[in-house]
Amino acid sequence: MNADAAGWQLYIVECSDGTFYTGITNNLKRRLQLHNAGRAARYTRGRGPVELRYLEICTSRAKALRREWAVKRLTRAQKQALMQLASRARGRRRD
Repeated sequence: MNADAAGWQLYIVECSDGTFYTGITNNLKRRLQLHNAGRAARYTRGRGPVELRYLEICTSRAKALRREWAVKRLTRAQKQALMQLASRARGRRRD
């Protein structure tokens, strides 16, 4: 599925310093380009390049915002566990 055609998405990127940034967008490709150009979130400026580590499709902007709020409150270990679960699920779908 083309993520940009899916509406709103929650995403987690890993910055070059190893930290995570969580955000939402309705145009993932453009948002990642902005992060890497240093023109997106203040947090990621100077921490680029960033790499996409997690993507979750949301049915509306409101739901994406609520999910972002919840994910931003997770610990680093909890975010890593979320990313691992998603990675395993993608691996199973390919079989």
